[in-house]
Amino acid sequence: MRHSTAISKSAFAGKPSAGGRFAATVSAAVFVVSLLAGVSAGGIGARAEDRDITLRRNAERTAFTDAEIIDGFFKIAFGAELRVGGGADRVRKFDGPVRVFLDNRTNASRRSDLAGVISDIRSHVAHLDLAMTMDRQTANVVITLVRDRDELVRTMRARYGRERANEIERKLAPQCLSGFAEGPEHRIRRSEVLLTADSGEFGFFDCAYEELLQALGPINDDRSVPWTMFNDEVQMGFFDIYDQYILNILYNPRIRPGMTRQEVDALLPEVLPTVRTWISHANALPAREAHGGDIREISGGCDGGSNDGPAAASLD
Repeated sequence: MRHSTAISKSAFAGKPSAGGRFAATVSAAVFVVSLLAGVSAGGIGARAEDRDITLRRNAERTAFTDAEIIDGFFKIAFGAELRVGGGADRVRKFDGPVRVFLDNRTNASRRSDLAGVISDIRSHVAHLDLAMTMDRQTANVVITLVRDRDELVRTMRARYGRERANEIERKLAPQCLSGFAEGPEHRIRRSEVLLTADSGEFGFFDCAYEELLQALGPINDDRSVPWTMFNDEVQMGFFDIYDQYILNILYNPRIRPGMTRQEVDALLPEVLPTVRTWISHANALPAREAHGGDIREISGGCDGGSNDGPAAASLD
C-alpha cells in the first residue's frame, strides 16, 4: 500500500504517515517532492514482463467517459496536498525537450530497464520530447539510483539537510521520491528522481513509472480516482491507459504552463478528441473505446480538484 502527501505554501491535506510528498522553495521556484512508500514485489523490464504486471495489464480498464477523464485530470494535474512554496493551482509542465540522466550509485544494472520506461512513456505521450542522455550538464531530469532505503535516507540528508530528512523518514518511510523546480511562470525547470535498486522488480518499476511521470508535472495524488497510479491504493508497474490520458492532456500544445483550471476547461472540447484519437492508435484500442460521452456533460469539472486543508507547515 502507498500513502502520500504533497506540500505547497498555503495548505496541507493529511494522509496516513506511511508515505508522502513534500515541497520547498528554491529561490523563486517551487520544489515539489513526491514520496512513495510500501510497494510490493514483482516485476517487468527490458527482460520478459513479470507475471504480476501482466495480470494487472490484462485486467486494466481501457474505456473511460469524458467525465471520468476530466475529473481525474483536474484532481491530479492541479493542486498539491501540502503547500509551502507558493500556490500550486496552475498547470505545471516542461515546455521543451526533456533529457534524463541516470546517476547510478549501485552495482545494479538498471540502465536498460529505465531506458525502456522512458521509451514507453515517450511512445505513449504525443508532443513530449523525452529521451535519455549521457551528459549530465544537458539533463533537466536526473535519476539517482541508490542501493536501498538506508542509502536513500543518507542521500536525502545530503540534499535536504539532516533535520528535514529525519522528519521525512520518521513520518513517511519513503521507498522512492521525485520532485521538480518550477519558475514563477510554472514551467518546470528541472526534476529529480530517487529510486532504490533493491525494492523488488514490481516495486522498482512501480516506483520508476510513477515518479518519472510525476516529475513531468502531475504531482497530486487522489484516492477518489480509482483508475490512476496517482492513488495511494493503486499499484500498476506500467503506463496504464488512464494515466496516458492525464499526460496527453497535460502535454497537448494548447495546454500551457501557468494556465488556470478555467482556462484549461475552456480548451478541453478541442483537446480531448485529439487525445482520444492518439491514445486509440498508440495502444491499438477498439474503435468503440476511442469515444466517450459528450464533453459538455462536465463543464463544471474543474471545480473538483482542490485538496486545500488547514494551516500550512513551513519547511524553510
